[in-house]
Amino acid sequence: MDEKNLLQLNEQTKKAVAHYWKTRFSQQKRQKHEGRADHGLRSAVTGGAQMDGFIELFTNIVIKAGLPKEYVFRKRSVELPGFFRPTKEWDLLVVKDGIFVAAIEAKSQVGPSFGNNFNNRTEEAMGSALDLWTAYREGAFLKSPQPFVGYFFMLEDCAASNQPVSVKEPHFKVFPEFIRASYLRRYELFCRKLVLERQYTAAAFITSVSVSGINGEFKTPSEDLSLERFAKALIAHVESVK
Repeated sequence: MDEKNLLQLNEQTKKAVAHYWKTRFSQQKRQKHEGRADHGLRSAVTGGAQMDGFIELFTNIVIKAGLPKEYVFRKRSVELPGFFRPTKEWDLLVVKDGIFVAAIEAKSQVGPSFGNNFNNRTEEAMGSALDLWTAYREGAFLKSPQPFVGYFFMLEDCAASNQPVSVKEPHFKVFPEFIRASYLRRYELFCRKLVLERQYTAAAFITSVSVSGINGEFKTPSEDLSLERFAKALIAHVESVK
């Protein structure tokens, strides 16, 4: 990716981050004003639309790689057959003339409670990958070549996500990298291992502070999980099948 495209990617990511926080704050404010039981922090989960900026970013990457927008599906026709369940909805699908090109999942988490949500997010991502690749093995996608399967995650950078977390070892020792690892570190490890174990073709992991995030500021904790590397892998795959 040349310097010009890298700069464009960075600017589009900033816009997506700003959209995320502005949408989230707007949803919280509206739900609180309406007096709904589902307000406050839970609106980040139930309100939807926060990740639209990132989905638009991935859509633009696919189009720039040479596939028309008509082959990119988001919010509609995003179901894929599974092996352990009938279907699973993905955040973005690329299907060209009956060929399954790519599927991307885009998730996020904000504080203050990270424990249970971390378990839910990791189990969901692993389950989706297992379901998809098993269905692929069993011929669910006809004669499609191996697709690109991407995982993107944005985590709120705050005191709670940076604080070391203890682990319980009543019977056996956990792997050493998890000892006193914060939730930020745990998510970094998780995204990296998803790729190392070939559950996902590529993964990207960024963090953002809510106060500065509304202006588009974000950080990339590890270069191997950067959006630049994710974009390069996606572009290379799309170009190989277009």
